[in-house]
Amino acid sequence: MADVESWFHEFDGDPLPPFYWSPGARDNAFDGVDPERADQDLANYVASVERARDVVAGHDLADISKQTDVPHPISLRWVYQHMIEEYARHNGHADLLRECIDGVTGD
Repeated sequence: MADVESWFHEFDGDPLPPFYWSPGARDNAFDGVDPERADQDLANYVASVERARDVVAGHDLADISKQTDVPHPISLRWVYQHMIEEYARHNGHADLLRECIDGVTGD
């Protein structure tokens, strides 16, 4: 999610490079996992969220991203909607991982 928050970063025109993958190794987000980096991964996520909040402060939902590698203009409203979908999807992934760790399943 640290990387996904970069959708918001695009509104200041200074996107961060991908945290966990590169165009030649997109699966590293899952395959390159290192438990020893958990604290740093969490810190990266918190920093990404904080930057996202700072970047969009004062923007209107109709404002358009400065992202140039997309086929159509992207509004802040669209990004918020997209992020709701992303968090819903990834929260499900996190729940599956938690179930693998503690063995407890939901109702």
